[in-house]
Amino acid sequence: MSKVVRFHCVGDAEVLQFDDVSVPAPRHDEVQIKVRALGLNRAEIMYRTGQYVIEPMFPAQLGYEASGDIVAVGSGVSQFAVGDQVSVIPAFSFHEYGMYGEVVNAPVHAVVKNPDGVSYEEAAATWMKFTTAYGALVNMGGLAEGDAVLLGAASSSLGLAAIQIANMVKATPIALTNSAGKFDALREAGAAHVLLGSDPHLVERVMEITKGKGARIAFDPVGGPHARSLIQALSFEGIFYQYGALDSRDIPVPVMDVLSRHLMLRGYELFEITKDSKRIEQAKEFITRGLSSKALRPVIDRVFHFDEMVQAHRYMEAGNQIGKIVVRL
Repeated sequence: MSKVVRFHCVGDAEVLQFDDVSVPAPRHDEVQIKVRALGLNRAEIMYRTGQYVIEPMFPAQLGYEASGDIVAVGSGVSQFAVGDQVSVIPAFSFHEYGMYGEVVNAPVHAVVKNPDGVSYEEAAATWMKFTTAYGALVNMGGLAEGDAVLLGAASSSLGLAAIQIANMVKATPIALTNSAGKFDALREAGAAHVLLGSDPHLVERVMEITKGKGARIAFDPVGGPHARSLIQALSFEGIFYQYGALDSRDIPVPVMDVLSRHLMLRGYELFEITKDSKRIEQAKEFITRGLSSKALRPVIDRVFHFDEMVQAHRYMEAGNQIGKIVVRL
């Protein structure tokens, strides 16, 4: 039997409960993992509260990211063996798999070996954020040396990952935050420049930093009225990626800027990378290389114990963390 965290109705963190379940042997193209650490994600909060892109199927399982040891492999699996230390990348639906458990099954395409020198906690804090940022900035956006990139909500775990990826390809990360109190932490995290996202002179400041060229990419999970400034701060043929809606109000689009500078505005989600067999392999290679060279290193805000899952969810909902929230088993 394996202890797993599930919920049987939508609601606040108290709906999470520990259930004992019998985990079947891994099927074709699956591996079974003894979980050592979990990385929490905002999507899990949204799913638990009934605000995610899919409706919960009760009893509902949770968990996109895990790290641990392979204890069994299904038929057709040749690239992994019992004893391998691995991590799970979000590349499936909660209707199919959930990682909140002592022992879980995972699809082989979503599994990657942990590089030497990376702890279970670090590995569990890696793949959602680095894959999401890599996919938009590098794989699709072609961010390269000399480019400037605007990063909304930069103190989030994903924002911090985007800063590191920008530095890895020798671009210039410009971090945006809603709190002047986070400026020092963002500079220490590698941001070349830190600005208030609500600064009424944001466009002018970005143009000053980029010597009038503008940022080639804006990577924003916020949206709302302030997105207008990010769009106006883009360079010729710049790209605006919206990957969240922390502010659910509509974005005012400055149409003349879009027309005159041939700008691209698009929604983006992680599954564009993880559901594409070629792109997910490219992401695995890039991120593994970054972890091995220490160009990429996950920032962990706080570690909870598995028995403290309710408290960990409450902590994430408070929104004060800088970096990833991890749960240790």
